[in-house]
Amino acid sequence: MNFFAMSLTVIGLCLFEAISSVDNAIINADVLSGMGQKARRWFLCWGIIFAVFVVRGLLPWLIVWGTVPQLGFWGAFTATFSNDPRVMAAINESSPILLIGGGIFLVFLFFSWLFLEEKHYGLKGEKFFYKNGLWFYAVVSVLLCVIVWFAIQRHSLMAFGAVVGSSAFFITHGFKSSAEHKEKELLNSRATDISKILYLEVIDATFSIDGVLGAFAFTLSVPLILLGNGLGVIVVRQLTVGNIERVKKYVYLKNGAMYSVLFLGIFMIGKSFGVHIPEWVSPVVTIGVIGFFFLKSWFLIKKS
Repeated sequence: MNFFAMSLTVIGLCLFEAISSVDNAIINADVLSGMGQKARRWFLCWGIIFAVFVVRGLLPWLIVWGTVPQLGFWGAFTATFSNDPRVMAAINESSPILLIGGGIFLVFLFFSWLFLEEKHYGLKGEKFFYKNGLWFYAVVSVLLCVIVWFAIQRHSLMAFGAVVGSSAFFITHGFKSSAEHKEKELLNSRATDISKILYLEVIDATFSIDGVLGAFAFTLSVPLILLGNGLGVIVVRQLTVGNIERVKKYVYLKNGAMYSVLFLGIFMIGKSFGVHIPEWVSPVVTIGVIGFFFLKSWFLIKKS
């Protein structure tokens, strides 16, 4: 991968991480507003180290290690710097398992947003799907059955990867569903600042899974994922501190994030079945989709 391709990948990862974490930033800002100055500084300084290096640094590393266990723990990280053809062959051979699992997770995430979440309708048809939200479970169940059927024809572990991706979605979806309720309890209670910080770290870890899995649609390089997602986390923290109310005015940013999730999920599933998709496609599509909904939000603000 040349310097331009790496730069484009990092920019796409940073933008995707930042936009997909807007909900997380809003929760952080609401909870931080009820904390003391010392606790706020601790979360914004030391918390970012935990978010970048522990969560978004360790998680992709563990995913690669789990997908290609023969590389070993340290080898999963250093493999991206290796020119050994045997190492690259091992990664390429096992990558469909990772890609199909991540792709299923992201596609399910999109349909969950489309069918079940209240939203500002950015495109025609979104209101129809939301009114028929109960169809979400039927749609994702049938979709999973179809993908698993074709995956079995190629490799049994691909089918298992798809099931793991769906399981990961429903587990994290449960945590996210309780986040808003828990947030209200914290804001209306006399919980200690330490309790609030621990809650924010757990929520941050849960939200990070979307960005980490989506990152594999851009690249399999753990260092690039760490760099791009890390920069995105820093942007989110800055939004949390001073500009969150302004960000809330861009009401279609979440739409942009979710449509990016859909495309990235499709790309990952396609790659898992051997479809060749150039590495520049994911960052370009992500930048284009988010840019479209950013401008749509900007024009809405100008009209009001």
